[in-house]
Amino acid sequence: MQEVNELEEWFKNVELPTPPVLLFPGTEIADVNKFLEVQFISLRANPDSKTNVPVLYRLKAFKLLIESNL
Repeated sequence: MQEVNELEEWFKNVELPTPPVLLFPGTEIADVNKFLEVQFISLRANPDSKTNVPVLYRLKAFKLLIESNL
């Protein structure tokens, strides 16, 4: 859960890119705020669930994408 909290705090303190954002080939984020909201709702509800592994992966990939463009 600490990793989730750290990611959430990081996203709150960084300038988010303007949509649309291409996260992966075939994965476009049309609404960045909504994307983050939905991902964190899922993680907060059940952080240890195996179904949330891809959610955490997407958030980390999005963070790396933002960092690489700073």
